[in-house]
Amino acid sequence: MNDASPALTPSTLFALVFAAALMCSLLLKFWLASRQIRHVAMHRNAVPSDFADRISLAAHQKAADYTIAQGRLGLLELAWGTVLTLGWTLLGGLSTLNQALAQWIQPGLAQQVALLAAFASIGATIDLPLTLYRTFVLEQRFGFNKTSLSLWLKDLAKSTVLALLIGLPVATLVLWMMAATGSFWWLWTWGVWMGFNLLVLLIYPTLIAPWFNQFKPLDDPDLKTRVTELMARCGFQSKGFYVMDGSKRSAHANAYFTGFGASKRVVFYDTLLAQLSAPEVDAVLAHELGHFKHRHILKRIGTMFAMSLAGFAALGWISQQSWFYTGLGVLPNLTGANDALALLLFMMVMPLVGTFIGPLFAQLSRKHEFEADAFAVAQTSGRDLSSALLKLYEDNASTLTPDPVYVKFYYSHPPASERLGRMLLSTSKS
Repeated sequence: MNDASPALTPSTLFALVFAAALMCSLLLKFWLASRQIRHVAMHRNAVPSDFADRISLAAHQKAADYTIAQGRLGLLELAWGTVLTLGWTLLGGLSTLNQALAQWIQPGLAQQVALLAAFASIGATIDLPLTLYRTFVLEQRFGFNKTSLSLWLKDLAKSTVLALLIGLPVATLVLWMMAATGSFWWLWTWGVWMGFNLLVLLIYPTLIAPWFNQFKPLDDPDLKTRVTELMARCGFQSKGFYVMDGSKRSAHANAYFTGFGASKRVVFYDTLLAQLSAPEVDAVLAHELGHFKHRHILKRIGTMFAMSLAGFAALGWISQQSWFYTGLGVLPNLTGANDALALLLFMMVMPLVGTFIGPLFAQLSRKHEFEADAFAVAQTSGRDLSSALLKLYEDNASTLTPDPVYVKFYYSHPPASERLGRMLLSTSKS
């Protein structure tokens, strides 16, 4: 009599690994979010001593309440997202959708495209209630939402049109290449995907962004002269300075570079110009210039290229393994291609990997922010940059007392206590 237990099949083993990774990711994110909520709530009733003379208790408490509200909604979104992932995979949702479409559409490219489109449409519809709640309840409660329901619906319609005009053809091309370019399809497809991303960087400022917002040339002659001189002093050129009507959707303020190569431009939110003095605007712009001076943008693009190449290579191999499909609760097509299934399943698995490597990229991003701050302090004034950033922290209700562990995992920018403290120290030495 043989008492040996049967060996686990590759499919069962992969299912167990996936389920364990999903639960570990969920528990880790819940723990981190709970730490953040508790830490911010614990420090709600006292402004940190370093900022007591510049931030009112009311502003500090608003930032704490906003952070806590975001954290609690994030917990709900996290739990709901985990349920959806389980539903699409191990509980058979994606397999059921694929089989239903296969009964209506003959196996082939059309059926594969239909599967991607149906999955995206269902996912977007499921996400609508939480999206609406975030915009019209949470952001509204704290005075940040400026968009109307009609404008929100217009944005949704425009985004849908863009998805049909751009996203659907690109998805079709990717699926066609997966089937038509042989065993190294992943390499060819990666090249096309990177080319598409670079093309978007070129056309976004002039063709896509104006569809959603108005961009008017900066008409303040004094400010335009200041920023032009700053860019020339730093060795940079731009195709123009523009003001975006961000206030019609949100009270949050920002400034950014957009575009690539000849289409590069500087964009200021109208909300930012309304709050900052001219020297403070200089300092914020100098910070953005610091990213270019230190080649942070090129480094990030290079990292994106490398990571996407590794991802496509992994997809090229794993899409040929039957256990990848069956282990995730999907019955692969027996007479047709499974490329769309492979793409969708891979997109649901990869965020689990991101959970555990994300802190490395967050740390690198914080390092880049310190470098850009140092460049701005050298080119303008540390006091102006400190003043501008503190206004932005207050305006955006960014908490001054985040949980240190949460910061290590998630923050792409250093917390105010570290960032402004370092600037004040360098200013006092100069």
